[in-house]
Formats: sequence, structure tokens, C-alpha cells
Amino acid sequence: MSSVPDGKKLVRSPSGLRMVPENGAFNSPFSLDEPQWVPDKECPRCMQCDTKFDFIRRKHHCRRCGRCFCDKCCSKKVALPRMCFVDPVRQCAECSLVSQKELEFYDKQLKVLLGGGTFVVTLGTSDKSETMTCRLSNNHRYLFLDGESHFEVELSRISSMQILTDGTSPGEEDVHTYTSLLDGLCVSEGGTSRASGMLLHYKPMGSQDAQQLQMEAAEDKKLASLWLAAMHKAAKLLHEARDQ
Repeated sequence: MSSVPDGKKLVRSPSGLRMVPENGAFNSPFSLDEPQWVPDKECPRCMQCDTKFDFIRRKHHCRRCGRCFCDKCCSKKVALPRMCFVDPVRQCAECSLVSQKELEFYDKQLKVLLGGGTFVVTLGTSDKSETMTCRLSNNHRYLFLDGESHFEVELSRISSMQILTDGTSPGEEDVHTYTSLLDGLCVSEGGTSRASGMLLHYKPMGSQDAQQLQMEAAEDKKLASLWLAAMHKAAKLLHEARDQ
């Protein structure tokens, strides 16, 4: 339920201090689990440059992938919010680049999603629409839709998503399509037009039947477009988290 308290606790792992939900079942859907470190006895050499470890050349583990490197190949400390680390942590060159790109989502797009946008919302095949504010919940697990009525969509129960662009309708080619957020990855990105709407299929709590939800930008189309673009990025991270 979305009413579960968002309490957090500070825990220490071999990789560093982490601020995690008190109940692990309520982790952010964007979060990644800490990797298992490659055992020291299995990595006599750096897994990047093949330098042999000795008393001078110490081995270091990348906090994101868990592989073993020399100091030169694993010297960068980069923030890793997807694993809830309090401070920047040591990462290899490849992982640090990925983490740096993800920081834009946490610094910018996530704030847009939490702030919300205004949309004209249509449920199912109904001919009735309602103007509602859609925002991401603070624990990142739900989309809250508020207008004259209120309902919510749990991200983990979304089965497909289309980000529509100007001049398109559901099913056309010039859309950003996520054919299944739950079961696999199939992303088709079309054009550079401004995002104008979103089509979701999801299973409401307690139901195995898919429900359709269509959202079209309402009053502030620029803000709505920014919100949809942020949701586009969020969907990619959801795929990665589920595919790990």
C-alpha cells in the first residue's frame, strides 16, 4: 500500500554507509542491489589492465560491479544513489561513467517527476476525461493522480508504456514504446518531437486484468512535456533494475 511509512535507517556494508528503507520490501523501484565482490583469491591481477597485485599494488573492488581492480583503474569516487550510498564510492572507469550519467536523473528528472504535471486523464475505453495532476510518490513506487477523484498506479504493476509525441496517436510509429516493463526490454524511440502524452497498461491492486490509462498534456504543456520526458528516462532505469 502507498500508505506504508517511508522510514529509513543507516546501515554499514563493506562498500560504505547506506541509507535504506527500514522495510526492504519498499525499496525504490529504481534501486540496485549491491553486487557480490569477486573474492580476492580469484583475482590475482587487475581485471582491467592485468597488472599483478602485490604488497605495493593493492586490489580494490568497484562498488557498482564488484569486480577487482588496481588503484589506477578504480580511483574515481562517484555518487551512487541507486544503491543508496550516503557518500561517493569507489568505482571503475566504466561504472563511474554510467553513474555520472544517472546523476542527471536524480538531480533533475526525479525532481520533475516528484513535482508533477497536469494532464487530461482517460481511464479504459471511457469517453469521460478528467483533468488531474500526476506525480511520482516520495518513495518512487507509485504514480499519484489527483483531481476531483484520486487513484494511484504502482510502477511495478505497469506492463506497457508509450510516450506519445506531437502529432501521434497510440500505436503509431513515432512514439517511445516500452512493450513490457515487467517481462523484458524492448525500447523503440522515435523522432525528437515534444512529448505530448502517455498511454499505460497496468494491473490494479487485487486484479490480474490490465487497465488502460491515457494521459494528454493539459494547461502547462511545456511542464507536462518535461514530466513525460523524465518519465521516459525513469522507464529506462526501471528496465535496468529489473534486468539485473
